[in-house]
Amino acid sequence: MMRTAATIVSAAALAAGTFGYHHVRDDAPAAAAHHQVRDDARTEFGYHRVRDGIPAGAGRFRVTSPDLRTRFPAGDLANVFGCGGSNAQPRLAWSGAPAGTRSFAVTMYDPDAPTGSGFWHWLEWDVPATSRGLDTTVPAGAVAGTGDAGITGYLGPCPPVGDIAHRYEITVYALDVPTLNLPAATPPVVTAFTMREHILAFGRMTVTAKR
Repeated sequence: MMRTAATIVSAAALAAGTFGYHHVRDDAPAAAAHHQVRDDARTEFGYHRVRDGIPAGAGRFRVTSPDLRTRFPAGDLANVFGCGGSNAQPRLAWSGAPAGTRSFAVTMYDPDAPTGSGFWHWLEWDVPATSRGLDTTVPAGAVAGTGDAGITGYLGPCPPVGDIAHRYEITVYALDVPTLNLPAATPPVVTAFTMREHILAFGRMTVTAKR
C-alpha cells in the first residue's frame, strides 16, 4: 500500500511538472493575501499562482507590432471605464509558426488587474492559417470574441489611476484545428480551456500601461 501511494504521488508530481504556472494579482491587498510576489512595486499587492493555458511543450514563434514597443501610447487606451483613449487596436505580425498550423487565435490578457483572475481584453479565433498578421479588421471567417467587460472585439488598456504599471500579454496561438466551433459570446475562460488542447506553438509580446 505504501509503495502504491508513493507511486501515485510520484506520478502526480510528474504530471504537475508538465504544466506551466504564472502569477495573477489577488482581489485583496497583500496584507490580507496568503502569498506575495516580491517584485519591486508589486510587493504591496498579493499575487497567487494559477496554471497556464499553454502546454509546457508548446513551441514558440515571433510576434511583433508596428504600433507598440514597451508601453501603450496614452492616446490608445480604452474609451470606457473612465479612460478617454482611441481604443485603437494594434496591428500584429508574426512569423515562424509551425507546419501543421490550421488556424490562429489572438488574446490580450492583464494579469495585474485586481480581480483575482486577471482580465481578458481581447479574443479572436479561427484566424485563417494563411494569415501572417492582423490589421484592425476581423479577417473573413474569423470570430471576434467577447472579453471580460462583456464587449465584443478589442478593448484597450484602462488600468486604475495611480495603480502600478499593468502588463498586457498579447499572445498569438498556432492551433491544429481550422475552427474552435465557438460562438462569439463564449466566456474567455471557456475559449482558453477549449484552445488548450490544440496549441502547437505561440508567440507573445508584453506591453505595459499606466495612468
